[in-house]
Amino acid sequence: MPGKEAVQVVVRCRPFNSKERNENRGNIIHVDSANQSIRIDNFTRPDQPPKTFTFDATYDEAASQQAFYEESCSPLVDNVLEGYNGTIFAYGQTGCGKTHTMQGPNEPAEHRGVIPRSFDHVFESIQLAQNQEFLVRCSYLEIYNEEIRDLLGKDPKKKCDIKEDPNKGVFVKNLTQTVVDNQETIQRVMDAGLANRTVGQTLMNSVSSRSHSIFTIVIECNEKDEAGEDHFRLGKLNLVDLAGSERQSKTGATGDRLKEGCKINLSLSALGNVISALVDGRGSHIPYRDSKLTRLLQDSLGGNTKTLMVAAIS
Repeated sequence: MPGKEAVQVVVRCRPFNSKERNENRGNIIHVDSANQSIRIDNFTRPDQPPKTFTFDATYDEAASQQAFYEESCSPLVDNVLEGYNGTIFAYGQTGCGKTHTMQGPNEPAEHRGVIPRSFDHVFESIQLAQNQEFLVRCSYLEIYNEEIRDLLGKDPKKKCDIKEDPNKGVFVKNLTQTVVDNQETIQRVMDAGLANRTVGQTLMNSVSSRSHSIFTIVIECNEKDEAGEDHFRLGKLNLVDLAGSERQSKTGATGDRLKEGCKINLSLSALGNVISALVDGRGSHIPYRDSKLTRLLQDSLGGNTKTLMVAAIS
């Protein structure tokens, strides 16, 4: 990840889907990866100049999952292995490819997303480590209508409570923690939780995520120095798949879908406010308590932690 900023923002543009191609949609987004910028044409006023925005990195429709991970995500995971906290999340309108970027299909292997690639990264690094002992545990939760659910629990629809402790910080009471020792085991845990996640159909996405999900990997390491002294470190990686922001006029949402969309938009707005406050750096108050999402991520946003925000666009 280029630079040393605590918060990095990269943009990834997905290709047209079959519906858009069948409707002969035109392209108004132009990605300049070399200059890390996005140019957007004004389709309502073609006579007006396009607007250009610059980010930490930009990826066009042809960018592979592997290239995206190695360039923007791998350095952050390396930091977690060194004992820091880190968060990677995808942000954007529903149907823009957030889940594809974060999760992707298991087959073919080249289409796998950030989460399974991070599993490989962590355990391959552990296998190469010398004079170090590791313990890796994981948890998986979703935030649905501002209620926290344990996706690995016996009852994945049961509401869980947020607690705060002077030593532990913010945590979810009785959240299932599973110890894992290889890529296959952690992938099975991920798949089991994914099957319990809440999805629904809208006009913009037939399998729209109706909740935010956070898959957390905690990596504990004990390393002996030349004198035989033990040195302990702990890093935490949050892999967040956010539900997409929505406009009711486009999604056609009614009833439960509409309620879900309102809750999704409110929590995304709270997250945006926290990120803005962290990047701005001028105010002392960061509004972590405005949503369950930002409160849970409090110890992995800001400070000496690393955050990668992937803005998914189409």
